[in-house]
Amino acid sequence: MEKFANYISKIEILSLWSGRKHVIWELNPEVNILSGVNGVGKTTILNKIISELHHKTSELKNGSVPGVYMDFSPIDATTIHFDVIRSFDNQLIPGSILTKIDDDNIRSELDWRLYGLQRRYLDYQVNIGNRMITILTSGEPDAQTKAMEVSKAKTHFQDLIDQLFDDTKKRIDRCSNELRFIQYDEELSPYTLSSGEKQILVILLTTLLQNGQPYVLFMDEPEVSLHVEWQEKLINIVRSMNPNIQIILTTHSPAVVMNGWTDAVTEVSDITKE
Repeated sequence: MEKFANYISKIEILSLWSGRKHVIWELNPEVNILSGVNGVGKTTILNKIISELHHKTSELKNGSVPGVYMDFSPIDATTIHFDVIRSFDNQLIPGSILTKIDDDNIRSELDWRLYGLQRRYLDYQVNIGNRMITILTSGEPDAQTKAMEVSKAKTHFQDLIDQLFDDTKKRIDRCSNELRFIQYDEELSPYTLSSGEKQILVILLTTLLQNGQPYVLFMDEPEVSLHVEWQEKLINIVRSMNPNIQIILTTHSPAVVMNGWTDAVTEVSDITKE
């Protein structure tokens, strides 16, 4: 039977770059930031870790990725919940995928990721609503308080997005189960947002939909397209949504680490050996 971990405590990668490098990385339970110049291997290391985790959670269960080992906490855990955020660009998605989608505004890889999260968000909204109805009709004296607690994470997510988008006067339509926005009384689809707005929305939606459980969020250069003020806030607002999260990210941006996370930075050269 699978036992899910709270966080990854150690990563070891053998034979990186045709056997020339050996990586040993002791991880913090909260935030881990991998830094280094272009081409030094940040994304390669991240991809190796993610591939191993995909292997552990696959239905086939046919062993591990060769040369990649990880320790969990607690030590008897066998796998962990995780999500991956990559630095999306405006690359168009294939026409074969577009033919399966009704919304004509979906055109890029970033839109496609957002589309998938939209479907999950709709299910999340329905589940939250059903749980609140059950509590409110239970007859318990503190039913109102308990119902508000159920929706607390969703409300925090909505408040954060409204604050981040305030400069352009956009806000989430809180009367809609689907994710829609209102700007000057005009309804907007999330696919019409700017690339930076879509990127921060994808990150925060991904965090919300993990529903407060312990998990790892991998982010490969998440600062791409984000305004510098959003870069500075990124780690703290993600952790405010889920304090049980372990963040593992790569970055070139000093702004990402400015708000108290400089001690969480690890240079690739510090964890690699010949």
